[in-house]
Amino acid sequence: MAVTTSKNFVLRFFYFAFACLLYSIWRAVDLLAQVELTGEYDRSPIVTANTVLTLLKQTGIG
Repeated sequence: MAVTTSKNFVLRFFYFAFACLLYSIWRAVDLLAQVELTGEYDRSPIVTANTVLTLLKQTGIG
């Protein structure tokens, strides 16, 4: 988790909104991957954070 000690409301709100956006994108990608691979949606994710981190390391981004 990112830590901020800023008292700037705009910066703190940006961090919150950006985190919400990333989470929503992750869940949407997971939903699409589950439907494509299995034909149904299960609430437990198949695209985990570990999978994403491994992919980023392989591509040289992370």
